[in-house]
Amino acid sequence: MKRILVPTDFSKNAEHALKVAAQIAKKNNSEILLVHMLELPQQNSDAVSQGREIPEVMFFKNAVLQKLEDLMAQDYLSEIAVSEIIQFELAFDGILKISKAHDIDLVVMGSHGASGFKEMFVGSNAEKVVRNSEIPVLIIKEEDNDFAINNFVFASDFSDEIKKPFQEVVNFANNFGAKLHLVTINTPNQFVPTSTAEEKMANFVSNFKINDFQTHIYNETSVEKGILKFSNSVKADLIGISTHGRKGLAHFFNGSLAEGIVNHATKPIITFKI
Repeated sequence: MKRILVPTDFSKNAEHALKVAAQIAKKNNSEILLVHMLELPQQNSDAVSQGREIPEVMFFKNAVLQKLEDLMAQDYLSEIAVSEIIQFELAFDGILKISKAHDIDLVVMGSHGASGFKEMFVGSNAEKVVRNSEIPVLIIKEEDNDFAINNFVFASDFSDEIKKPFQEVVNFANNFGAKLHLVTINTPNQFVPTSTAEEKMANFVSNFKINDFQTHIYNETSVEKGILKFSNSVKADLIGISTHGRKGLAHFFNGSLAEGIVNHATKPIITFKI
């Protein structure tokens, strides 16, 4: 994990994400790319794209640059290689481009906690990042000055299409020395006999080298409730889900189910692209 991208709007929530990114960077000797999206009126945006300097645009750019430099001077970023980018685009629209251009390994984003996450996630530019990002996206909801992942929950149906992103899940868990709790949720409408589910999960994990893991089958009236209750029961520090570029969140987490998980979970969430 060499490069971490952190978008910032200079809010407290964005700084919470930056503080966590700093801890991850120190652990992995990574560099941080701090990105701010400067939204411009269409006429100014067109002028900038044509290479013309607009006085008011340069004023805002210089003000943002000063804010970025002040942020980069914070003690928690000491001994970390941090660089900044100011992108003239709508909020978060440039993140995917920057991620590809700079070979980013992880995006760390802030949000507004359990109650306000819906506004940022559903139907927003942030949701587009989560849906379309080819690399993992870590969503931080609260300040955490001692970020550690002891228990990492990954909920899935463990179908074949999950195998590709699951290697990244394993890498993340092994890197942090986390115990990986693999859980499938049994509901009245989607019931699988325990023996069948156990065999499926055993066959799935046999393809991977996981340092520390445990498989679970959890019964609940809905998948969302099952994931949240199970995560609480094992004192999860992180909840992992898979995303699908065409469908948004993978079918196991579609529609209101995915929205409910990300809205109601109080712990960090990390997404992996199928």
